[in-house]
Amino acid sequence: MIDAVLFDVDGTLVDSNYLHAATWWQAFLQYGHTVPMADIHRAIGMGSDKLLDHLLPDDRDREDDDAVRSAHSALYAQYWTRLKPFDGAAALLRECHRRGSRVVLASSAAVPELEALRRALDADDAIDEATSSSEVGASKPSPDLVELALERAGVPASRAVFVGDTRWDVEAAAKAGMPCVCVLSGGWSRDELNEAGAAAVYDGPRALLDDLDGSPLAGAGPRA
Repeated sequence: MIDAVLFDVDGTLVDSNYLHAATWWQAFLQYGHTVPMADIHRAIGMGSDKLLDHLLPDDRDREDDDAVRSAHSALYAQYWTRLKPFDGAAALLRECHRRGSRVVLASSAAVPELEALRRALDADDAIDEATSSSEVGASKPSPDLVELALERAGVPASRAVFVGDTRWDVEAAAKAGMPCVCVLSGGWSRDELNEAGAAAVYDGPRALLDDLDGSPLAGAGPRA
């Protein structure tokens, strides 16, 4: 029985991963760091606390870290009004909700960015709870955000499934004790996600919605 479905947002429900990669690339350049965009893309899904340590040299001037984050936020904010959900994303949330699962967004975004993502999704009628990066001490692949989303859902990990698009989502979900269903819409390959331990991999939200009865998300009970 599945009582809650927790969703990553960037790259899973909203087509934003490559925008993040491009704007991080620009932010790094502003502070003298040349980082290949392919490497940046593979780090999207981590929170900025993990991403900078993952991509930048250990001996960098860390006093610039907050400025780099602010530069990325300002550059990415220019796209907020143009963000688009993936095909089937809103319908997937609504169908999970209709079948009885609590639907929780487990986003690493700060509150203003999360609000922009929710406007792009336009599915607040199906969203029970949401998290933001400001509410946890560490971001994915640490489990803090997923555990907070699970707490908001009010169900044990054994009765929940996480839906994401990166290795970092799979690792965070596993540390929180739940399976992770992945979509390819964030730009990670099927082999990479399977190797990371994904419970199932779908082309995107529409494909997951179309196979909902055969997926790990099946088995929702009636809503209280």
